[in-house]
Amino acid sequence: MSLIRRGNVFDPFSLDLWDPFEGFPFGSGSSSGSLFPSLPRTSSETAAFAGARIDWKETPEAHVFKADVPGLKKEEVKVEVEDGNVLQISGERNKEQEEKNDTWHRVERSSGKFMRRFRLPENAKTEQIRASMENGVLTVTVPKEEVKKPEVKSIQISG
Repeated sequence: MSLIRRGNVFDPFSLDLWDPFEGFPFGSGSSSGSLFPSLPRTSSETAAFAGARIDWKETPEAHVFKADVPGLKKEEVKVEVEDGNVLQISGERNKEQEEKNDTWHRVERSSGKFMRRFRLPENAKTEQIRASMENGVLTVTVPKEEVKKPEVKSIQISG
């Protein structure tokens, strides 16, 4: 059994669109229909950054989300809760300014906007969410409500 949960069309916590072509060499949404990944595509330049990678783990106390956002400042990232139970993590990496005298030999770092959304379970305390950034990793901690154990009262048996 794998501990890593991959995107699943039946995952009740996922709001992401299922992409049946994810991982194929020709990519998804390529209008050129090219099977040659080295050729330029007409898809948006933000495609690589748009799917910011996020881990979601559950501990006994909280749900913890970790997002790789290298090169971004905390001011360039937003963490929001929509409709009371949807966690939204978004941001933007701006494209580096080109100077007239510059000659670019290779551009591999992605730029553009990204947004990921997660439907939180009912036991999430959304009013106590905390977020921090360190070394290009955003950590969002969503505390969970404590599971209340039923009160058991012992009854004396007579006789």
